[in-house]
Amino acid sequence: MNMPYLKIGTVVLLLFTLLLPLSSNAQADISLSVSARSAILVDGQSGRVLFGKDEHEKRRIASITKIMTAVLAIESGKMKETVKVSKRAIKAEGSSIYLKEGQKVSLEDLTYGLMLRSGNDAAVAIAEHVGGSLEGFIFMMNQKATELGMENTNFQNPHGLDNHQNHYSSAYDMAILTKYAMEHKQYQKIAGTTFYKAKTMEGYWKNKNKLLTGLYQYSTGGKTGYTKLAKRTLVSTAAKGNAALIAVTINAPDDWKDHISMFEYAFGHYKTYMLAKKGRLTSLKGTFYEKKAFIKRDVAYFLNEDEKKLVKIETEMLTPEKKWERNAEAIPDVVGKMTFLLDGQVIEQVPIFYENKRNRMPQKSFQEMFKSVFQASVGGSLWSI
Repeated sequence: MNMPYLKIGTVVLLLFTLLLPLSSNAQADISLSVSARSAILVDGQSGRVLFGKDEHEKRRIASITKIMTAVLAIESGKMKETVKVSKRAIKAEGSSIYLKEGQKVSLEDLTYGLMLRSGNDAAVAIAEHVGGSLEGFIFMMNQKATELGMENTNFQNPHGLDNHQNHYSSAYDMAILTKYAMEHKQYQKIAGTTFYKAKTMEGYWKNKNKLLTGLYQYSTGGKTGYTKLAKRTLVSTAAKGNAALIAVTINAPDDWKDHISMFEYAFGHYKTYMLAKKGRLTSLKGTFYEKKAFIKRDVAYFLNEDEKKLVKIETEMLTPEKKWERNAEAIPDVVGKMTFLLDGQVIEQVPIFYENKRNRMPQKSFQEMFKSVFQASVGGSLWSI
């Protein structure tokens, strides 16, 4: 049913600061110098690109390939299963967790060995078990890449070795993959583990990610990589307060410094601002929708001091029909939308729901109610924590 929208108004936000979720392609203007041939810095909550340098260029990526291998292992639901190591797996060149042919190891142990020690033998063993064959797993890798919108990516192995010419990705695509990976609690745990003792084989492994093991206090995980052709590659994540970041560098002689510089710039110049809190929309007071219209989640965005003045919210509602006053069942579940703009560019849209038996308004905690009262007393639109 097509119905006209009634524009309630546009609100220019006068800001305080607060929490997280979103997604947008709005790119910030950050002046940074990095050693990498390709680099990107992304807000881990919204996916917003904060800094880029040749971020869409197709390049060899070495062992950061293993992020995709880990994701597929986790999503297989087979982490507790036992994997029998094949001859093909133990013949994988380069970094290894020293598997033996015929050895039986849990998929979980293999995934820790994959991520912490960059085991190429573990990568092949995982691929064969999860994909049914190495070739089947590579098909799965590319299928997932397509689903995620990784347009400049082609996988030809599960480890990133230089044994295939057309194995490549971009810094941007690897940021997309990492943002997706970080939505998995198990991936967060594995990638953020500094030491791990294997349960089904001999092995006590220290993570190769020096940012995580002591170089950077806000590091939460990531994956290192190196081959002769790809040079040094690195994906890392960091969190401070309510902000979460993803950095990717490819062919970076000074990658540790590159990542710290990008993180420190963002943490120093940006804050996460609450644009709208879940629950009842008080801006609709005096309308048909008063006390009945609500949004189901918080909306927030990572902004710098100058950008916060450029944020606007547009609220549009369906024009009420006369029959709705007599029959509440005729009122649609979704009765409007909130559009969030940064300097005129849409950064998010959320549906506005009408409270009924199917859609209940989110209940606020005592802390949230206290904040609402305080917010009203100071006249601000947003919060900082």
